[in-house]
Amino acid sequence: MRPYFVAAFVVLFLGVVVFCPAFSFAQEQPEGKRTVVDKVAPVYPDLARRAQIHGTVRVGVVVTPSGKAKFTQVIGGNPLLAKAAVDAIEKWKWAPAAQETKELIELNFHP
Repeated sequence: MRPYFVAAFVVLFLGVVVFCPAFSFAQEQPEGKRTVVDKVAPVYPDLARRAQIHGTVRVGVVVTPSGKAKFTQVIGGNPLLAKAAVDAIEKWKWAPAAQETKELIELNFHP
């Protein structure tokens, strides 16, 4: 076989592995609706209140099996409101589960 055929085959194979989720070797975390046991309300930022900024903040949260937030990522929303949302969600407590889960939280801010 010629070297460029081998190179083309390797590139094709890597493209299939990278772009096709069926061949992904990473284990996906289950998405689910775990029960929130202890919910802390976000503090409306004073600057946002004075500027009459309102809206919805969406935050993705990886929750440990024990029910604590392990990782948070703001998916959308005003940055002034996002910090308040993340600060509150990091204090939340979920019901225990067998493994980590991904949760999507939407918090609405209205003055």
